[in-house]
Amino acid sequence: MSEDLYAELKTMMGPVQWEWLKPHAQRDVVVVVNAQLDLAAVGTAIASNRTQSVERWITEQLIVKPNAEQLAVWSRENKRFTSLIVQPYVLIQDAAEPAESAPLPTDTSE
Repeated sequence: MSEDLYAELKTMMGPVQWEWLKPHAQRDVVVVVNAQLDLAAVGTAIASNRTQSVERWITEQLIVKPNAEQLAVWSRENKRFTSLIVQPYVLIQDAAEPAESAPLPTDTSE
């Protein structure tokens, strides 16, 4: 099922400008995904409740909430991102930094 979910989420990814993300940031649901990670793989882990993977990424600061300085810069520049909605979150990744194709997490202990 994870591969099907991964493939589905991959098709749901798309470009977005910061202006369109502002309402989500105001609701504190925007999560920045480091370019080292595959955005669809992170979405799959969140949707599948793979808490060990997600907690590891949070601890390693590979997925973070944006800080005030980032929000200000993004507003000034109307920065572009690649985005993926995984309710209730909006995952974003810098569109200028293409993600390396990381393997799908294989955490099956949950």
